[in-house]
Amino acid sequence: MASLERGPRRRDGRAGSPLPVGEEKVRRVRSMFDAIAPRYDLLNRLMTFGLDRGWRRAAVKALGLPPASSVLDVACGTGDFCRELEAGGFRASGFDNSGGMLERARTNVPLVQADALALPAPGGVADGVTCGFALRNVADLGRLFSEFARVLRPGGRIALLEVAEPRRGIVRAFHHLYFHRVVPLIGGLLSDKDAYRYLPRSTAYLPSSPELLSMLGRAGFRDCRVRLVGLGAAQIITGSRT
Repeated sequence: MASLERGPRRRDGRAGSPLPVGEEKVRRVRSMFDAIAPRYDLLNRLMTFGLDRGWRRAAVKALGLPPASSVLDVACGTGDFCRELEAGGFRASGFDNSGGMLERARTNVPLVQADALALPAPGGVADGVTCGFALRNVADLGRLFSEFARVLRPGGRIALLEVAEPRRGIVRAFHHLYFHRVVPLIGGLLSDKDAYRYLPRSTAYLPSSPELLSMLGRAGFRDCRVRLVGLGAAQIITGSRT
């Protein structure tokens, strides 16, 4: 996989402080989500103007699976995706590395605290995998995609929701100002300021859309596509297990 640790732009919320990598990143991300769990859902609704719900519904629809299919939601947080999967008639299970997020979960599906890179699930057990806004939070994105491929049956589907950057000039400029200036300000007022400085800057971990699709291909997926939503503020990445 291409390196995700290169470049001087890997800075977190404190000026001059490099973004963490490896096991340090795993520990810091887990601690961060434990800290922001109490107001995580509220801030998601505020910062996306409620649009994140529609994005998740679109991702669930993009799975293209029949009702009663088994879907694993990786990095499930407080269960937003799990609730949408249930509403869609799927048999969902959630996995997250943050105990604090799972304690705040509002869903009745089975939940397991686990590392996304080592899911406690047999190979080929799932028809689908979803993951929301977490690709940039894992220590090794290539291993994550390989783990998705391992737990999916042949022909199984993924629908991954992640942030993106609008392509149009005015929208792009507004989004950059809002995401990198306003979001940390709101997060600092209502939750943990360091966490909400880190979250926008963590997009430095995220490869370009073509590179993401290439990585998925190497992990064993075909027919991979990216669909931009929210005027390009988010992306839905889909593909099928070969």
